Amino acid sequence: MRIEQIYTGCLAQGAYYIESNGEAVIIDPLRETAPYIKRAEKDHARIKYIFETHFHADFVSGHLDLARKTGATIVYGPTAKPAFAAHVAADNEVLKVGNITFTVLHTPGHTMESSCYLLKDEQGKATGLFTGDTLFIGDVGRPDLAQKVVKELTQDKLAGYLYDSLHNKILPLADDIIVYPAHGAGSACGKNMSKETTDTLGHQKAVNYALQPMDKPTFIKQVTTGLMPPPAYFPLNVMMNIQGYDTIDQVLARGLQALEPAAFEAAANETGAIMLDTRDAQSFAKAFVPNSINIGINGNFAPWVGTLIPDITHPLLIIADPGREEEVITRLARVGYDHTIGYLKGGINAWLAAGRETDQIESISAAMLAEKMRNDASCKILDVRKHSEYTSEHVLQAENMPLDYINEHLGSLDKQQTYYVHCAGGYRSMIFNSILRSRGYHNLVDVDGGFKAIKESGLFPVSDYVCPTTLL
Repeated sequence: MRIEQIYTGCLAQGAYYIESNGEAVIIDPLRETAPYIKRAEKDHARIKYIFETHFHADFVSGHLDLARKTGATIVYGPTAKPAFAAHVAADNEVLKVGNITFTVLHTPGHTMESSCYLLKDEQGKATGLFTGDTLFIGDVGRPDLAQKVVKELTQDKLAGYLYDSLHNKILPLADDIIVYPAHGAGSACGKNMSKETTDTLGHQKAVNYALQPMDKPTFIKQVTTGLMPPPAYFPLNVMMNIQGYDTIDQVLARGLQALEPAAFEAAANETGAIMLDTRDAQSFAKAFVPNSINIGINGNFAPWVGTLIPDITHPLLIIADPGREEEVITRLARVGYDHTIGYLKGGINAWLAAGRETDQIESISAAMLAEKMRNDASCKILDVRKHSEYTSEHVLQAENMPLDYINEHLGSLDKQQTYYVHCAGGYRSMIFNSILRSRGYHNLVDVDGGFKAIKESGLFPVSDYVCPTTLL
């Protein structure tokens, strides 16, 4: 028996490959199918099942493409109603893969169809539990997402179901079972997950706040405290996972259209496409196509695209480091952005070589900002980190304007005022600056290195550190 976690840091997502005696199962696959197919081919194994723990909200699963290419059966837990061929398993149903078995445990709470898969080895011993978004390392799944799709549900009702699922299905299991969740730290599917991506169930019983002895009302209060509104793309991804979508091959064929600078500009003008520059923040700051926005591929790219571009059907044009265009399009497709219509051939260097106009965003060091503040005590500093980060520790003079809610801030900003913008390290502040610059705010200055550089400089008064209760 082989168990492999295939972890994707950008989404903080864990898919799984389990093989026994020439048969394999994939659990919660991402959109691109090649890694799973190649892994099975390496073992000369046939992918028999694709297990889905629930209808995911934070990414579009690769279940349909993988089933088409392998003939594997898609499996959901009880109550799931997919719009395509799938096996909806019964609670406690046993599915055989080679010499091992999986028992389906219906665990509603994160969503109503949420299910875990209990792995038993060749000797029939329970060794692993694939928990999806029901149980994370250090946390449990947030109980407010399914209410965005099923209106009669409330987060308190879902939290009550989650309490019952944990106490009736998971806590009675043996302590030595390994927990394999669908996400780790950085995912918006939980509020305070550990950086660890697996653990024993016994250790989680000891340290996970949500598994401690408490009554249901106390549990409901604890798991719903600190929740923030989920990204707008979550319910859209849920519907794609339920109803279906274009194949990844179609998405790539549509997006991998190499456009010379003139054709790129014409496409932007004719379609109203968003020009998405995926280079790193400081490279973008030095020279970029006017009105393009920067979301760097080397950060939490896909979740930020999903948070900041509300319409997943809006056409996109890509500016990327040459050779990374397919990676960008694939990572967009992971969160349902299937409508890339081309990319700038040769990247920004081709644009510059063609003599076309560029724009810039000023970027200064923490020391330079400190000097400006000494000369002008009225300097305006914007901290665009999450509210939980700001509350935990911030520059005393800074105003918090979380990037997540950028549209809500526009009315309070003065286009004539100069603002010095920082986040934690420089990734999010450049996104913030680029979006506002495309909307006519030209007096934004980026603080290179963000709060980390500001704090390390020792030149700024900083609030006392307070341990955050939520990471959302």
